[in-house]
Amino acid sequence: MTRPKILITRPWPAGAQAYMQAHYDATVNDTGKPLTHAELMQAMTAYDCLCSSLGDPMDAAVFGVPGARVKMIGHYGAGYENIDVAAAKAAGITVSNTPDVLTEATADIALMLMLMTSRRASEGERQLRAGEWKGWGTTALMGQSLEGKTLGLVGFGRIAQATARKAARALGMKIAYYSRRQAATDIEAALEARYVPSLDQLAAEADVLSLHTPGGAETKHMIDARLLKLMKPTAILINTARGSVVHEADLAEALKARTIWAAGLDVYEAEPVVHPALLDLSNAVLLPHLGSATVETREAMGMRAAVNVDLFFAGQPVRDRVA
Repeated sequence: MTRPKILITRPWPAGAQAYMQAHYDATVNDTGKPLTHAELMQAMTAYDCLCSSLGDPMDAAVFGVPGARVKMIGHYGAGYENIDVAAAKAAGITVSNTPDVLTEATADIALMLMLMTSRRASEGERQLRAGEWKGWGTTALMGQSLEGKTLGLVGFGRIAQATARKAARALGMKIAYYSRRQAATDIEAALEARYVPSLDQLAAEADVLSLHTPGGAETKHMIDARLLKLMKPTAILINTARGSVVHEADLAEALKARTIWAAGLDVYEAEPVVHPALLDLSNAVLLPHLGSATVETREAMGMRAAVNVDLFFAGQPVRDRVA
């Protein structure tokens, strides 16, 4: 029997990629460059399945290509705002993602950013590497303690809850959250989390405001100049969600004016481009989208995507179907 023909748009970790190549007629784009929109459109007519990743522009034009052969998008990643899910569904194409497996790794990054910003770790390392460190001083590079402070979570899904658990247990932080839907009482009780009815109120109360919302039109520039002005001058903003949630120019201005203490970012509006005004700010900690970047997590993401592809071609319900 002819094996399904699959295109993996970017290299996967070795184990997961080897699995796909052993079970399918799988081609890997290993050029080091993401596929262009035109190349994705061409691929729709040449393969049975595309294993996409964040940054592949899977829009209505891609799904509307005449003579399209693809019937499955096995997306590698939890977020899938790069995929026009409605257009895929209208074209009769199944789309899956890889939730759950990156929860703990991403929560770790959120926690790391809290510590790096509150204790001025990046600033101190840069000073040392530049030969500018003059030795221990009584008032040098003083940061803030997080113990007993309020961690405000915007969104309260898996990653936010894992971040809450780690921050409460490891750092002794108090937990508050805002979400469109209040969590079940047993979840709130387990995490000792307090629901706040509005984003404005949470922004005003939080010592650390950590973002855990999906991307898309509803959350675009949710954090802007108006909201930043509601925050405490000692507050820290953390973003491990999606870059589009933060208006980067407004954030840069708030950091420069010391409207807030600091910000720790792992995601950006126009990745891999970072707003230039952020690059020179000592109170901005900037990471290159490391949220899920552990060997264990990235391998697990690949195998989760592989399972979804397996189920689809076996004619069984796809585990993580989003369209």
